[in-house]
Amino acid sequence: MTSHNVQDALENATSDASLAHAREVSTKIKAAIEKDPSDFRVLTGDRPTGNLHIGHYFGSLRNRVELQKKGVDTWLLIADYQVITDRDGVGPLKERVYSLLTDYLAIGMDPEKTTFFAHSQIPELNELMLAFLSLVTDAELRRNPTVKAELDATDGRPMSGLLLTYPVHQAADILFCKANIVPVGKDQLPHLEQARVIADRFEARYGLAKSGKSVFPRPQALLSEAESVLGLDGTKMSKSRGNTIELGMTADETAKRIKKAVTDSDRNITFDPANRPEVSNLLLLAALATGGDPVEIAQSIGDGGGGTLKKVVTEAINEHLAPIRTKRLELTQDPGYLEDVLHRGIAKAREQAQETLREVHEALNMVY
Repeated sequence: MTSHNVQDALENATSDASLAHAREVSTKIKAAIEKDPSDFRVLTGDRPTGNLHIGHYFGSLRNRVELQKKGVDTWLLIADYQVITDRDGVGPLKERVYSLLTDYLAIGMDPEKTTFFAHSQIPELNELMLAFLSLVTDAELRRNPTVKAELDATDGRPMSGLLLTYPVHQAADILFCKANIVPVGKDQLPHLEQARVIADRFEARYGLAKSGKSVFPRPQALLSEAESVLGLDGTKMSKSRGNTIELGMTADETAKRIKKAVTDSDRNITFDPANRPEVSNLLLLAALATGGDPVEIAQSIGDGGGGTLKKVVTEAINEHLAPIRTKRLELTQDPGYLEDVLHRGIAKAREQAQETLREVHEALNMVY
């Protein structure tokens, strides 16, 4: 075995062990939330690069609503600064920020229980980057899988300084509000580990080492086991590919998108993700929307073919999203309310960020 293969094997073993540990910790967190949700604060969010779609909804948005319902203090970041990590312009950023907020409220996120805010409006959060950047090395950032994945997605574009420090900025997002749990998929575990490393190093140098008082909690992953939803063409769901169903689409727009979905020539519908990924993905969408079982849905369609399958999926998605779309339409007609919700969230986030930065300045002996 070559040294390169040995290194790959070691990294894979480490990754497998980390995933197993994360699952164990996540199970314990879920049990603890059921007993006393007041012990937890969750930080989650999205980049406003486009409208939210059913991949976001079934993959994470529904879980956020459930955490809120259980009584977990939820902080929801609209990561506007992250839009410019890998592009030259911002596009219709303000419209997209409010579109995200509208979707959040339409699915059931409650501004009385959830704090909504945007990166750019919390200068104290971003100032934490200065202290945190002193705690990581260039080599660590370049090895970070999150940075590598984001760079690969730019198709050869030179890495910006903001992209290189992407994990540090995300650590600031998590730590400024003292979040102790972050819902993530398994691919995001290395990023969260970076946030823990930063918290540990800060405490070792400036926090516990000086005053015996911890400034930052060690954030843990609440691992998502949500089914992976593909686009309507069987590839990764992406707005640029036109293979998504956005939450704000009409029922007719949804029907047209699903009508163009990729299936296969076999009229007998079966749930077989390995051999029939496109058909199985449509069955999964119907199951997620109805709470049913994809195998049973396939059996009910039988030899009805792709046309019947698409009809079943269309009805399931439109019925499930109907109340969300009704609420969304109501919200878009009251922009003043949306502004008020965001401004109140920003004010609360700034207050928390100012308090955290005060603690950081004290730990750094920078109070004059």
